[in-house]
Amino acid sequence: MSEATARGAESERPDTRISCVMLSYNSAKYLDLSLSALIAAFDHSPGYHDEIWIIDNGSKDGSVEILKAWQRREPERIKPIFFGENTGTTFSRNVALRSLTGQYVVVIDSDVVEIPPGTFETLIDRLEADPRNGMVVPMLTYPDGRFQLSTDVFPTLSRKVQRYLGLKAMERAQGKAAPPSAPQLVDYAISAFWLLSREAVEATGLFDEAIFYSPEDVDYCLRVWEAGYRIVYEPGAKVVHDAQEISRGLPIKKSTFSHAKGLAYLFKKHGYVLSRKDLYRRLSRPESDQI
Repeated sequence: MSEATARGAESERPDTRISCVMLSYNSAKYLDLSLSALIAAFDHSPGYHDEIWIIDNGSKDGSVEILKAWQRREPERIKPIFFGENTGTTFSRNVALRSLTGQYVVVIDSDVVEIPPGTFETLIDRLEADPRNGMVVPMLTYPDGRFQLSTDVFPTLSRKVQRYLGLKAMERAQGKAAPPSAPQLVDYAISAFWLLSREAVEATGLFDEAIFYSPEDVDYCLRVWEAGYRIVYEPGAKVVHDAQEISRGLPIKKSTFSHAKGLAYLFKKHGYVLSRKDLYRRLSRPESDQI
């Protein structure tokens, strides 16, 4: 292909609609499922160009080979970045965030295994329904259909202990009750599946690299609110997330200590521990979750 022809082909390609940022760390079990689900969801809306930035954090389980095969198969979409070691969840995502070109940004985990047709359209419609909306998140379920408690109020120390020790019981109680059926405002969502406007990302900035593993999602969501945007939970979009929850439960693991260190940093950075009352006041967070 001549240089002129290449330039012409590039100019005819539609602008990038969605840029996905996905982390991979020993994710061989999920990568084929996750990437197949993403591309099928993209193809439900032909005429767009979408891209998937995948950052592999030193996997040793065959993930690298799987990603290289996907890159050969989908060279225009799959854009892998390979690190030789685990660089955490913030530095690695930031590398991709600096490079993406999409109108919308999706932060997604590699263990998201089902994305029904129309999911992106539903989320984008909700995002565009109000200029104050900066992030929209779907309802997450486990592969067996159980409700997943993927959104919550900003954590206080007591709330974090409650989630750590009793998340399954909280999810069972929520699942027995009627799950939310209408869109509503939420403080934060776990970073398994976020859709943000490019403007909200630019206003919020990059992930805080002082946090290695967690709770980088809480910090980022809090900063979305600080930037003047809202976070909306859209239960009309449902996604299957085979959550691994590596820092939760007993016995206590290395990742648990990393999470505790990040939580202490979060409380110090944002100036609260036991009550979120002053935090809400600073953020101009509405008292009602209705939108």
